[in-house]
Amino acid sequence: MAGVSAVQPRVSFAELCQWPDNGCRYELYDGEVIVVPAPLPRHQLVAARLISLLLEFAGESGGLALPSPIDIAFTEHDVLQPDVVLFRPDRRSRIDMMDVIRTAPDLAVEVVSRSTEARDRGTKMQMFERFGVREYWIVDPVRNVLEIYQLRDGRYEQPGVFGGNDRVVSPTLTGLSFDASRIFED
Repeated sequence: MAGVSAVQPRVSFAELCQWPDNGCRYELYDGEVIVVPAPLPRHQLVAARLISLLLEFAGESGGLALPSPIDIAFTEHDVLQPDVVLFRPDRRSRIDMMDVIRTAPDLAVEVVSRSTEARDRGTKMQMFERFGVREYWIVDPVRNVLEIYQLRDGRYEQPGVFGGNDRVVSPTLTGLSFDASRIFED
């Protein structure tokens, strides 16, 4: 007789919201719960610079930029917490400031860590692609590079990799440009 293995049930966002607050951050990948570990100082420094830059851009353009922790509930079983999200001005009205976000952001940013890089470049990127996030940035605080992925015909293409003194220009967010050194300076 074959061995029996326990099957982990899918968890919904509604169920996850009922869990006690234990200080952990969670994401749902088709109902599978993933604990998101606390980031290292370098990650937080680079993320803070990105947040500052994107808040400035959102303020000037009328858009909306939000840092993590913030739940983006694509479905009841697919909930992610990007490091930063940005919504264009024409889509800002879709966000209810008193409810969970259920709209795909125009930009999602992940600052990778050793513990999250495989998921950020794999399953998470595939989910952003599937749910229509127009632009996805992967920021590597060790190599000091920012990779831009743009959604075209339902698939991500990589229009550029930036580092050093390169000028970063968003292909989908008009007017968003800055020197890469602004986020990587020590």
